[in-house]
Amino acid sequence: MKYIGLIFLVFGILYSCSDEKKINDAILDMPVTVEIDRFDEQFAKATIEDLQSLKKSYPYLFPEHFHDSIWVQKLEDTLQQQLETEVNLKFADFSPYEADLELLFKHLKFYFSDFNEPKTITLISDVDYRNKVIYADSLLLVGLDNFLGSDHPFYEELNRYISKNLRPEQLIPEITEAIAHKYIAPPTNRTFLDQMVYAGKIIYLKEQLLPNYEAKEVMGYTKEELKWASENETEIWRYFIERELLFSTDPKLASRFILPGPFSKFYLELDNESPSRLGQYIGWQMVKAYAENNNTDLKTLLQTPAETLFKQSKFKPRK
Repeated sequence: MKYIGLIFLVFGILYSCSDEKKINDAILDMPVTVEIDRFDEQFAKATIEDLQSLKKSYPYLFPEHFHDSIWVQKLEDTLQQQLETEVNLKFADFSPYEADLELLFKHLKFYFSDFNEPKTITLISDVDYRNKVIYADSLLLVGLDNFLGSDHPFYEELNRYISKNLRPEQLIPEITEAIAHKYIAPPTNRTFLDQMVYAGKIIYLKEQLLPNYEAKEVMGYTKEELKWASENETEIWRYFIERELLFSTDPKLASRFILPGPFSKFYLELDNESPSRLGQYIGWQMVKAYAENNNTDLKTLLQTPAETLFKQSKFKPRK
């Protein structure tokens, strides 16, 4: 019996290994440097006497128009201290994220020769979920208090559609999305199609840069939301086509189908069942169809105009 158990154990290991995507050796061999500065830890340990030294080391984190009394008050603030404690508990070991960040940088360096690894600064942002990650070429600012877990008490007053993605699993995808905007020009046209394709390109690029992440994490959906979108793809597409929405410039379409919210707004009974951002999801499927049906490199794909991409994608929704 012990031999049978050993066989099943070996089979399980082989199966789990085969489930991971094979990464190009040329990507793995890319030389990159990952520099992570835990400013959140430094600020948590700081005293009033340390303030001037911190300001000198991190001038971009201390706007000049803020008086020192603001920072002294922050050092002594009990809510700030609670945030520091929770962040330290969740991210005491940052090595898994550092490894994922290194692999992300390798992919970026492989696809974009002009990419320079930014210095990563982790900090506490007072749960500024609208600015979880800020990327500015040489700097990458990450508010770790935005990734404590969707059910964390600090998020209980937030809408569920916001808090559901304030999870550690979304830290690297959020970083990837912030960087992706550098390589994808925003649409110059105001059509719904342009908005969908732009969002779809961002998600598709995230997918290429994060091969070891599940589709739901790349999309920022729960497992159930991704399942709903996939199973209703035909109906979503039919709705867009029958109402001639693709080339519409109605500004309300963004809030209905592109921007985050509690659900998408078809103005039908099924609305409460649907996830938000279904326009992004369809755009992603469209971009994937284009990649599958056209022999093109990633840079060319990202630069392809929305209408051209749509026509050449031969996109057909799942039935």
